[in-house]
Amino acid sequence: ALGLRRAGRGGTWSTLALAAFAALLHWSHITHLFENDRHFSHLSTLEREMAFRTEMVILASWYRIYTRIMDLIGVQTKICWTVTRGEGLSPVESCEGLGDPACFYVAVIFMLNGLMMALFFIYGTYLSGSRLGGLVTVLCFFFNHGECTRVMWTPPLRESFSYPFLVLQMLLVTHILRATKLYRGSLIALCMSNVFFMLPWQFAQFVLLTQIASLFAIYVVGYIDIYKLRKIIYIHMISLALCFVLMFGNSMLLTSYYASSLAVIWGMLAMKPRLLKMNVSDLSLWVIQGCVWLFGTVVLKYLTSRIFGIADDAHIGNLLTSKFFSYKDFDTLLYTCAAEFDFMEKETPVRYTKTLLLPVVLVVFIAIVRKITSDVWCVIGKQQTHTRKQQFDHGELVYHALQLLAYTALGILIMRLKLFLTPHMCVMASLICSKQLFGWLFCKVHPGAVVFAVLAAMSIQGSANLQTQWSVVGEFSNLPQEELIEWIKYSTKPDAVFAGAMPTMASVKLSALRPVVNHPHYEDAGLRARTKIVYSMYSRKSAEEVKRELIKLKVNYYILEESWCIRRSKPGCSMPEIWDVEDPANAGKTPLCNLLVKDSKPHFTTVFHNSVYKVLEVIKE
Repeated sequence: ALGLRRAGRGGTWSTLALAAFAALLHWSHITHLFENDRHFSHLSTLEREMAFRTEMVILASWYRIYTRIMDLIGVQTKICWTVTRGEGLSPVESCEGLGDPACFYVAVIFMLNGLMMALFFIYGTYLSGSRLGGLVTVLCFFFNHGECTRVMWTPPLRESFSYPFLVLQMLLVTHILRATKLYRGSLIALCMSNVFFMLPWQFAQFVLLTQIASLFAIYVVGYIDIYKLRKIIYIHMISLALCFVLMFGNSMLLTSYYASSLAVIWGMLAMKPRLLKMNVSDLSLWVIQGCVWLFGTVVLKYLTSRIFGIADDAHIGNLLTSKFFSYKDFDTLLYTCAAEFDFMEKETPVRYTKTLLLPVVLVVFIAIVRKITSDVWCVIGKQQTHTRKQQFDHGELVYHALQLLAYTALGILIMRLKLFLTPHMCVMASLICSKQLFGWLFCKVHPGAVVFAVLAAMSIQGSANLQTQWSVVGEFSNLPQEELIEWIKYSTKPDAVFAGAMPTMASVKLSALRPVVNHPHYEDAGLRARTKIVYSMYSRKSAEEVKRELIKLKVNYYILEESWCIRRSKPGCSMPEIWDVEDPANAGKTPLCNLLVKDSKPHFTTVFHNSVYKVLEVIKE
């Protein structure tokens, strides 16, 4: 369907075979890394992500079907053994095999991300027009593996489910931009990939916003026609509506910048005849359309949020505001004080340079910019129409350049989002094999010689990066949390309500099955408000005031962690300092958590404590 025969002689089957090999290689690599860091070395993340996830329903149904079929035909699906831990600790059972729920869960994630590597090979091959391009993409991904993905260390992250479908979605967009005729199958596939990308991950809408902006930009300049963009906009609208229904009416989708942008562009396409009647130059028309899109999107987003009373994504706008201005509040500080939501670290571009990924991408980007400059100059200079049409045929290259700029901006502002930037850089690197950009060079030098010379230079640091990953060996152990969970199971009522740090609450919900008042789903305004009340335990407020608010939430037990009171990732980022911004009236007082660690009375009673956790029972009057 993607016309892979353009990759050269040998046809589609050899390309698919190489893609399958790439998938197997990546699956083997991430499985090996995970096995080295054995027994869920990031169990807190696993519990945090597993406890409240929609895709868990799908995986659970697959697991039940799999185990019932295997039981029916008499095939053993897991092997279990008892581990004696010594030091007065009780033995634990450990299991391996797809019959174990946790192993099944992780295996499905790894298989999905293995298939993603096959998509990357096909993507690089199709974009560059050469299987060498697919090879460059895959090897760049491996050489920069630590910058591309976190699936081997934290498999349950929502991006582990969602991102592979973005790769498929961008491949389909590339095909649609390049194709001279649109087929219904391609549009349906684009719609489904949009849905599967958005369903697991709340941040997907912001990524798709950058894509829509990039597509609109290349339409304005003239790289795609109105018919093609209109079809893409319709598909995005349909997939957004489907996600709204499948997410049980998640109103945050309808009031997002993504939805507003789609509506504004749809309106501008409908007004195209009137815009063409304006007696202005092409350059002025481009500027007008860009300003209308930007202003219209912001205004429509504001109006829809006010009309529907939706504030679930307000913290995202505040987070971006804090990046450019001195704005601070409780929610933004919780984000920006975490390293993954801070600005991109200075070492990241250095690591890109050492593997030559950044230099190669810069060469490709400059070649595309030269092409754009030439095309734009033709329009401004009013050259002949047939010349402009010929030069404006390769809109997919310009789209990828604009998407690279968007991902770069996201990655610089929020370090975690470099997981979009780095893989896209790997895809862009495949264009060193493109005859459209470097045909003048390949007339003098064989393409294979250029590619293998670049890959050989990349492999020097790339192989060192892989060796560093393979050398990571670890084993999970969290006895204090195990003691806490065991105490909760056997010493509290099944309907006892708990409050505390969000990661700990996910563990309590998942492992002890107790009700919790807050958990790691920060995209809900009500939940953010409850979390703020719960975290007031680490403020400088009085114990009586904090207890009064906890009673309103019907909290029976509060799990206090002293480390949360004293830890400080950087100046201004301890919990008491964060509360000083939110509650300046109490600044200078002793933090409540410090007082309760020493003596919890008279408003709380200590019912359990160990080296990490202290459980306080709320005394109700």
